[in-house]
Amino acid sequence: MMDELLPRKIYPSQLGNRDDDFFMKLAFNQAVDAFNLEEVPVGAVVVLEGEVIGSAHNEVDRTKDPTAHAEILAITQAANHIGDWRLNDCTLYVTKEPCPMCAGALIMGRMGRVVFAVEDPKMGYLGGAIDLNATPTNNHKLEVSKGVLAEECRAIIKAFFEKKRIEKR
Repeated sequence: MMDELLPRKIYPSQLGNRDDDFFMKLAFNQAVDAFNLEEVPVGAVVVLEGEVIGSAHNEVDRTKDPTAHAEILAITQAANHIGDWRLNDCTLYVTKEPCPMCAGALIMGRMGRVVFAVEDPKMGYLGGAIDLNATPTNNHKLEVSKGVLAEECRAIIKAFFEKKRIEKR
């Protein structure tokens, strides 16, 4: 039963298109790494001109840091890579809709585009629970796309919490 719950990485062709599906598969692979480390399986990658400049998964439990979300860690890597906090020309791919903290960081960091797989009706702040991006006084608006690789990303989150429930028994 437990083996059924273990997610497997997806290896996109390096010869094919580097499109939303390609980069979301890389974010998914980060989520698999988080799952294997017993972190909530959320993965993120930041892309600039077709190249990954930041990639991370949740590390909240390992670091004992409530801000160690995949998005925050990937954004930090990307900003360090380009030497600027303004990420206007970048796209973030993330397996689950960003929480309030991460949505705020994306807006404050001027991320050009955000692509997420799974909507979060409880804590998603790019349209799930609330749309922080729609705040009329924001001086930056994100371009948001959703639903890319949703089935796979939803399955890994579901498997993680099923595994946790089984382990509690």
